[in-house]
Amino acid sequence: MIPTLSTPLNLPSGTTLPNRIIKAAMSEGIADAHNDATPRLETLYRRWAQSGAGMLLTGNVQVDRHHLERPGNVVLDAETDLAALRAFAKAGTCAGNHLWMQLSHTGRQVDEKINAAPLAPSEVELDVARGAGYSFAKPRAMTEADILHVIGQFAYAAKMARETGFTGVQLHAAHGYVLSQFLSPLTNRRTDAWGGSLESRARFLLETIAAVRKAVGPDFPVSIKLNSSDFQKGAFTNAECIELVGWLNESSLDLLELSGGSLEQPKVVGVSLKDEGEDARPESMKKREAYFLDYAASVRAAAKMPVMVTGGFRTVSVMEDALANGDLDAVGIGRPMIADPELPKRILSGEVTRAPTPEDRINLFHLLGWNNAQLECLAEGLDPDLGLDGEAAAALFKTREEKVFADLLSYQRRVA
Repeated sequence: MIPTLSTPLNLPSGTTLPNRIIKAAMSEGIADAHNDATPRLETLYRRWAQSGAGMLLTGNVQVDRHHLERPGNVVLDAETDLAALRAFAKAGTCAGNHLWMQLSHTGRQVDEKINAAPLAPSEVELDVARGAGYSFAKPRAMTEADILHVIGQFAYAAKMARETGFTGVQLHAAHGYVLSQFLSPLTNRRTDAWGGSLESRARFLLETIAAVRKAVGPDFPVSIKLNSSDFQKGAFTNAECIELVGWLNESSLDLLELSGGSLEQPKVVGVSLKDEGEDARPESMKKREAYFLDYAASVRAAAKMPVMVTGGFRTVSVMEDALANGDLDAVGIGRPMIADPELPKRILSGEVTRAPTPEDRINLFHLLGWNNAQLECLAEGLDPDLGLDGEAAAALFKTREEKVFADLLSYQRRVA
């Protein structure tokens, strides 16, 4: 039978997703100063739970509070308010849908005001545009004890995610975070058993998956988000991704999500700032929607577990064709579900044939602020303000993010 978006998806662990539309992970920044879940986060996910999506992925929940992607991240460690997490999970599953917690560790991608000596595979600094608002310190190369500790942090967080009511977990091994950093020869220059060959660079990821599976048991969905390529010369390639999938086939994964790029090379929003190396696409292919679909088919052919692709899907016919062609098993939708939080329901009913594309009228440099302004509306129980000016939204986001940052640092000083 040829699958469609409404076809249920059976996973290796025995779980079934009710359809093939998944809300992709997006950073919400709505935790409190202690990095705990909040009622506003519940409001946001209660809205998305009723969207019609078969599964929701949370924004990156950090396993280490010293390695935040931004100050409003939720953290899951021994200090976490578990009652707040249970309320979050209850709200996010209120329509009988799945809610999987995305678990992440930023490695070197953490603001130096939060961590002046972040952990990373090697002492390789981030190469980002100066003056773009980023401020990162030179990382410290992880010892083997550090590596084993981080593996334990992922396993603990996954266990607690299950205990607090989330229905699955995803390990973030893409976009330049620490699991991704180990995979890339640009950021992993180690000469011990955790670096060098692809097999050694992949060891950290494979052992983390094994530890998480042991912590949650055989019947709980475990997924990873992986770059189809880093799209950066000398970094993790699509060929390496396909080779890695061969090892992942033996790891009891339930779902492999494919994305691409990093903070240095933001392909996840369709932008390229550096030489893409061997995975650069021909000019004729660059204007197609679904940024990573061209690379997904070869990965899907090698994968035994279901494959999800996120990034740039806008047209329902493209989504359906990708499923019918066997290029993927599930479609990840991110930013369109901010502009239209009921989008999956509208797609499945045939009401719409194309997702909203507010980014077409928003300046690229204002897009992050605009989307975050809409998340704020949804967290307040309001509808998105689609008429909001991009420049005004970016200014609002900057002001709010500075306040959240100040609140975090103030709280940390009080408890130090």
